[in-house]
Amino acid sequence: MHTVMLGAVVTALLSGAEADLRQPAPHKTDWFKDAGWGVFTHYLSDIALRGQEPSVEAWNRVVDAFDVEGLAKQLASVGTKYYFVTLGQNSGYYCSANATYDRLVGNDPGKCSKRDLIADLYQALEPRGIKLMVYLPAGAPDRDPKAMEALGWKPGKYPIWSHPKGGPDGGDPRLEDFQRKWEAVIREWSERWGNKVCGWWFDGCYYPVAMYQHPEPPNFKSFAEAARAGNPASLVAFNPGVFDPIFSLTEHEDYTAGEINEADKVQCPGRWVKTAQFHMLSFLGPNWAQRPPRYSDAQVIEITQRIIEEGGVATWDVPIEPSGLIPDAFVTQLQALHTGIQSWRANQ
Repeated sequence: MHTVMLGAVVTALLSGAEADLRQPAPHKTDWFKDAGWGVFTHYLSDIALRGQEPSVEAWNRVVDAFDVEGLAKQLASVGTKYYFVTLGQNSGYYCSANATYDRLVGNDPGKCSKRDLIADLYQALEPRGIKLMVYLPAGAPDRDPKAMEALGWKPGKYPIWSHPKGGPDGGDPRLEDFQRKWEAVIREWSERWGNKVCGWWFDGCYYPVAMYQHPEPPNFKSFAEAARAGNPASLVAFNPGVFDPIFSLTEHEDYTAGEINEADKVQCPGRWVKTAQFHMLSFLGPNWAQRPPRYSDAQVIEITQRIIEEGGVATWDVPIEPSGLIPDAFVTQLQALHTGIQSWRANQ
């Protein structure tokens, strides 16, 4: 998750950021809108290993020790209706097996955990009425040179938005080979999980014009289809970076990624932004996965209520321990948020 600067391309996209109230009902995002708010955690190797030397063995040990029942009880206690968790990010370690990834990268043993943490989380969350959503970068892990080379991923050379015809690699701005490989990786996960996963949030879609906005695949449409391969009703969002006002990047996403640093300044224009459900993602701590809480309980309630009142959805990132549990201070704040929103809704 990174901050990016506004450019001409974004300015054009933002021209459609006003609310569009003409969406059909019922809509696949209805459950998301009705939930109103939810919880997000960055469960990454840096966090889980906490000072240990990274290795396949160490990663499998910490994933095996993740307390899914303990986390599910915490989430039930705060009243959330959905929960996001990261599959992995820049290190190349992922918390679910993926044979396609290991084959393409040539990892043996693989950096994908033997335990399917996503499937196990579903088993703990589903009886409690909590839906499961997942996070994955749109690019290969940029701290794993072997994976980057094998997958054909190139780091960015240009300012993200000021070169609409540029991309990660000036020679092949679309990175078609990478995109097809990455879609295959995503498709394997999606088909295995089926309706156990009901949403995806793809980070780092920093070259939308160069890479994805094309009539022929690979493009946003084929990217979204890979994510929905196992669950056609799954919600998809593509994150271009930090922008306020929040806008929709493509008609092929169901909700806005909505990454925001200053949540207290966000204005929700209504339920719809073009064809996407309005959604904001921000952090309760000083930054992503950090502590202590930066807002008072009253502030968190007010920010969330303001977004819900206009038909939007707010997701709050909180830290997570290597054990898989959320620190007590954030559980307490989320419980206060639940009570506050319940009280407000009861008086509507």
